[in-house]
Amino acid sequence: MFELSVQRVFSAAHAIVMRGEREPLHGHDWNLELVVTADRLDDDGLLCDFHAVQAVVDDVIRPFQSRNLNETPPFDRVNPTAELVARHIADATAARLPAGVRVVRVRLTEATGCAAHYHPRHD
Repeated sequence: MFELSVQRVFSAAHAIVMRGEREPLHGHDWNLELVVTADRLDDDGLLCDFHAVQAVVDDVIRPFQSRNLNETPPFDRVNPTAELVARHIADATAARLPAGVRVVRVRLTEATGCAAHYHPRHD
């Protein structure tokens, strides 16, 4: 099995609801690491082109850049927690990857020392 990862940073604000209370709107520089895996390499010896994965991730996070997540789909309907943002990025990216390439993990840091990890299930 092979893995590769790409990292990206985007700036966005959010105000999550905890125990029925909405916190004040605040911003983060969200640090993203997305890891993909495949069982075999292609004929060129690649799991997948890094640039192709970066382009997909960039398209997925572009709507969030310099925005209020609470006003940006799907988080205009879903609490924009780091956990749910990580899941959204994983699922949206996975849907656009080449056959045989799977998202294994998304790590999303919203503040130093505070990261959410999402590991999609592959049944």
